[in-house]
Amino acid sequence: MSDADRCFPQRTEKGGPVGGRRLHGGLGAAVALLLAISAAMLLGRSWTACDMGVNNAANGGFLLWLFIPGLWTVLLLVWVTMGAFLGNRPLFQALALAVTLLGVVWCAISIFWEGAATPPCPSGMPPWWPSFLPAPGF
Repeated sequence: MSDADRCFPQRTEKGGPVGGRRLHGGLGAAVALLLAISAAMLLGRSWTACDMGVNNAANGGFLLWLFIPGLWTVLLLVWVTMGAFLGNRPLFQALALAVTLLGVVWCAISIFWEGAATPPCPSGMPPWWPSFLPAPGF
């Protein structure tokens, strides 16, 4: 019995370990949740700094109950789809996943970004936003 058979007794049709798919799915769920929470925090802080939306409770409720689960689901579906289409090329798959997931997060932030000028933010940008980054929005 080889070392691979002892470590991975179950194999897929192509000979790869079954546990690799579970690891890929678990990592995808964790990365997608981290990105969704980070995007919600960025949106919430920008809305609070520029005094946008109804109030902090309503904005927080939207972000917590609608935005995070929705974005998490979309990011997880993108993760699984990219993994299925790109196959077993780890370096290319990692680069494509990073670019695609960050693009989806940027689009989600852009949809809900309120670039309107308010008294706390006359330019429509929070004061802490770095000047070298373009403003989200379409």
